[in-house]
Amino acid sequence: MTLAGRTAAWWARLRRPRLPAAPLCLPPWLPTGPAACERPYSSHGKEKLDMSTYPVESIRNFSIIAHVDHGKSTLADRLLEITGTIAKTDHNKQVLDKLQVERERGITVKAQSASLFYNYEGVNYLLNLIDTPGHVDFSYEVSRSLSACQGVILVVDANEGIQAQTVANFYLAFEAQLAIIPVINKIDLKNADPERVEKQIEKLFDIPIDECVRISAKKGTNVETVLQKVIEKIPPPQCNTADPLKALVFDSTFDHYRGVIANIALFGGEIQKGHKIVSAHTKKRYEVNEVGILTPNEQPTHKLYAGQVGYVIAGMKEVTEAQIGDTLFLYKQPVEPLPGFKSAKPMVFAGMYPVDQTEYNNLKSALERLTLNDSSVTVHRDSSLALGAGWRLGFLGLLHMEVFNQRLEQEYNMSVILTAPTVPYKAVLSSAKLIK
Repeated sequence: MTLAGRTAAWWARLRRPRLPAAPLCLPPWLPTGPAACERPYSSHGKEKLDMSTYPVESIRNFSIIAHVDHGKSTLADRLLEITGTIAKTDHNKQVLDKLQVERERGITVKAQSASLFYNYEGVNYLLNLIDTPGHVDFSYEVSRSLSACQGVILVVDANEGIQAQTVANFYLAFEAQLAIIPVINKIDLKNADPERVEKQIEKLFDIPIDECVRISAKKGTNVETVLQKVIEKIPPPQCNTADPLKALVFDSTFDHYRGVIANIALFGGEIQKGHKIVSAHTKKRYEVNEVGILTPNEQPTHKLYAGQVGYVIAGMKEVTEAQIGDTLFLYKQPVEPLPGFKSAKPMVFAGMYPVDQTEYNNLKSALERLTLNDSSVTVHRDSSLALGAGWRLGFLGLLHMEVFNQRLEQEYNMSVILTAPTVPYKAVLSSAKLIK
């Protein structure tokens, strides 16, 4: 008998204890009640959602904006819980802060979206929420997110009051002509002074005091009123499903197996698996493999319709094919491209080099994929006699630089040499000669 045969015979004679069957672990049932809305599952099964039950009139797209640490992510958690999107547990904290660097630093560095289903006065609404960063170094994330929205929740700390990024983010929303809902958070704090903050809001932003909503996102106090204000104050998108497809790419990520996953906002038409679409930027044609919404994890749908926010996977294998601000349209149905976004203006520059030059191509690939997800970073090839081939990167600030480097290490396992940051200065001499 061969060795393989003897091994098989021994394995067959071996007495093995019978283990009890493992219980089937199912996710916890989502909460129900007047606030929770039944999921629009298709009659064909629960693997895909049917979004056709949400006409444009019942859609609200909004962002949460604020100064850093004023409670945006905590408020987002409460909204997700109230609408039954996530279960209310101690583990569900800062759900939309998905990156490891966000968990470690306790700040939001990347805008994240989630679709909420909410029943208000007998009508089912689709609320597309985008949680944004509060630090000035990530303000580009805020400006891009607002392009997909018709309104914002402006959160202000009841203790600290209006801060620098409160003002900056307010004017981003104001200039975009978005509806603004002022929310005063942390009213449960000992030193909270909501009356003072309301007067600040009225004086600086010309928003009446009676429009302010006082809440405690941590305890959930009065948070459901915020949802009702979103429905009452923020208008639905101005678009039509009967129009040709016009989708704005406002964010994207890269998956090793599926390629580019583009976050889109539909300003017209509809999109589904099998559609042939064209990029207005590259003029390349693609076939849609999957569409869906974020809840906040990916949830495939049969279609996405005008006014809705979701994602599309269309076989883009190269990161250069995905351009933030690009417009997608159906093949042979060209449309006027959407305005897109202004390029970010870097404030701090640093050189980046691989520790080992044999890792150059791996680092190049990692940079391409990470800048796909953070398009505010500028990248130019550079070289050094001492460090070899590398790149000169532009960032929006020192924190932005630190976070980018940390993401390279954590998400792509890359060890790099980062040179001391430099800031370009310009001076005008009395002779009117410009020097740098």
